[in-house]
Amino acid sequence: MVSPILHTPTAEANKLYRVEPYVISGDIYDLKNQVGRSGWTWYTGSASWVYRVWLEEVLGFKLRGQTLSLNCSIPKEWDQFKLQYRYKTFNYDITVTNPHHLNSGNPSITLDGVLLSSLEIPLLDDGGQHKVNIILKPFA
Repeated sequence: MVSPILHTPTAEANKLYRVEPYVISGDIYDLKNQVGRSGWTWYTGSASWVYRVWLEEVLGFKLRGQTLSLNCSIPKEWDQFKLQYRYKTFNYDITVTNPHHLNSGNPSITLDGVLLSSLEIPLLDDGGQHKVNIILKPFA
């Protein structure tokens, strides 16, 4: 019931709800002619929390000092997802591929075509553009 997505499955429901689909509402009206309309959205600060949950818990983005790891927990139906991350003057184009349709898996990580021996991606400030490819594989 908290998720805005559940309140807006159709165009008609979205017109009634009337607020941003990424913000958790503090109130759902029960007034005549307004039943189901949302209110009090931004006072909750929920947009930032929803963003953080998706980024850190679903996509698995974990920033720790000068390293980055991705330990995702995604829907099995996702074939892949992409992220762009900028660390100081350093840009990362990150692609996570899910060929076995897993919720999570044993990641194989390459940085600029070089297989990493660790699950941590080093963050450098060299002003470059770098590609990170992660393939989710089943656990052995």
